[in-house]
Amino acid sequence: MTDSKAIALTCDQAHRLLKQFDCQTAASVQSAEEKASLREALRLVAQHSDYQMLGVCASSQAEGWAALEQYAIALGYAPQPPAVSLEGPVYLKFNPKSSLCYVDTYPGEHRGVLVSCQSADPDDINDLYGHLPLDLWD
Repeated sequence: MTDSKAIALTCDQAHRLLKQFDCQTAASVQSAEEKASLREALRLVAQHSDYQMLGVCASSQAEGWAALEQYAIALGYAPQPPAVSLEGPVYLKFNPKSSLCYVDTYPGEHRGVLVSCQSADPDDINDLYGHLPLDLWD
């Protein structure tokens, strides 16, 4: 599935676009075109990694699960929701190698999705991107 408004990116351009999200500062993504470019960039770096682990910082478990599920499906995974239900801000982590989804309370202020690309080949992508928007796939 390709976004009709996304620009064609090289792998290096996709990496640089995603690295604007430095895991420390909240990056603002406003336009549909910006979201489309981020989606394309994420799909491209995912093609250059063996698998991707997902971490979500959200204000509620429902919000976090919705974001995690959308990202996972977009990357070709079918996560199962965690067995535990928590109130308040949460951190969810999904490991596609084990198919497990973990949830815990999250006292931090960050909100968004962390995508950790994992590759056995050192020439492929091994990097962390985020915090990407919770609503990137809406």
